Amino acid sequence: MEQPIFSPAFGNRPSYLVGREDVLSEMLSGLATEPGNRRRSTVLLGQRGSGKTVLLLELAERASKQGVVVATPTIATEGMLERVVEKIQDAGQRYVGEPRSTRVSGGSIGAFGFSAGLEFSRDVQETKSAAFRLTQLARTLTARGHGILILIDELQANSPDVRSLVAVYQELIGERLDVSLVLAGLPGAVSATLNDRVLTFLNRADRVRLEPLRDSEVIAFLDRAFSTLNIVISKDQLDCLAREIKGSPYLLQLVGYNISQRLPHGGIATDDLLAVCCSVARDDFERDVCMTTLLALSERDVDFLVAMSRDDGRSKMSDIAERLDVKADYAQKYRKRLIDAGVIEPAGRGFVRFDVPYLQDYLKREYADL
Repeated sequence: MEQPIFSPAFGNRPSYLVGREDVLSEMLSGLATEPGNRRRSTVLLGQRGSGKTVLLLELAERASKQGVVVATPTIATEGMLERVVEKIQDAGQRYVGEPRSTRVSGGSIGAFGFSAGLEFSRDVQETKSAAFRLTQLARTLTARGHGILILIDELQANSPDVRSLVAVYQELIGERLDVSLVLAGLPGAVSATLNDRVLTFLNRADRVRLEPLRDSEVIAFLDRAFSTLNIVISKDQLDCLAREIKGSPYLLQLVGYNISQRLPHGGIATDDLLAVCCSVARDDFERDVCMTTLLALSERDVDFLVAMSRDDGRSKMSDIAERLDVKADYAQKYRKRLIDAGVIEPAGRGFVRFDVPYLQDYLKREYADL
C-alpha cells in the first residue's frame, strides 16, 4: 500500500518527516561513536503530538539500513525487557548463522547459550533472566561487528521495567559492548525518571527536547504535499495555516488530512473550506491533546492553569497566586510541577505561559463559569 502523505493518528508514520532531520542526524551520528560515549544514550522528551513515536520509527529504519540491530520502539510496560530481547533476536538473526567455534572474549559463540543463530537453548530460555539473555546477545552481536539500538517509547515514571533495562544497559556499557539506548516520553515522565535515585546514570545521557516546528518548515511541507495532491493553495493561505498549526506536528497532520479528504481529487482550496478544516482539526486536537493533558494532572494543577487562562499571553505569578488565594511559595510549587510536565514554560522573571497549543483557549471555554 502507498504510504499516505497525511496520517493523523498517534504512532502512525506519515510519508515525510517534517522538521526533525537535525535531531535524527545527531542521533544517527551518535551511533558511530565509540561504545560508552554519552551520545549513544538519549532521552527524548516532547508533549503529546510532538512526533516522538514517528521520530523513533524513522530512526529505527535508518539505523537498521546501516547494519545496526534495532529493537524497534517498545512501550515501557510490564514485560518490556523480555520484549526487547525478542526484538533483538528477530532483527539480528540475519547477521548470525549457526553457532560457530569462533573465539570471542575468552569463549566461543556457542558458549553463550545459543542453540542456533540467536535462539537460546531451552535451558537458558527457561532458567536465565531477560537481563542475562540481553547481555549474551550484546556480546555475540558486538563480536560480529553489529551494534544494538534499543528504543523505548512512552516512558513511565517510577517504572521497575525501566530500572531493570537501564541497570543492564549500564553494565553492557561497562563491558564496552556496542549498544545504544533512546528513551522517549512526556516531559513529566522524563523528569521523574531522571530524578529516580536508582537511575542517576541517565543524567549523563543527551537530552533532546522536541521543539515546535518552524513556520517555514510547515509551509514548505504543505506546499509540496498539496502540489502532489493537485490542490491549489495560495501563499497567503499557507501562511494562515502555519499560524493555525502553531508548530504542532500532530495538528499539521490533522489539518492536512482534513483538507485532502475534502479535495480527494484535487482542486482549489477556498478560504471557507480551509476555515472548516482548521476548525475540525482543532476540535480533534483539543480532544486528543488538551483533554488528555488535563486528565493526567491533579485538580490543583488544573486550578492553576484555569487561573492562568484568564490572561492573554503570559501570566504573572503574583496574579495567579491571588486568584487561587494562596501564598506565593505555594503557587511556585505548582509552577514547577507544570513546567516539569511540559504544560507551561517560563516567560520572563515572575511570568509563565502555556506550552501546549490551544490549551489556554480550551480552558477559557470549558471553565468560563469559574
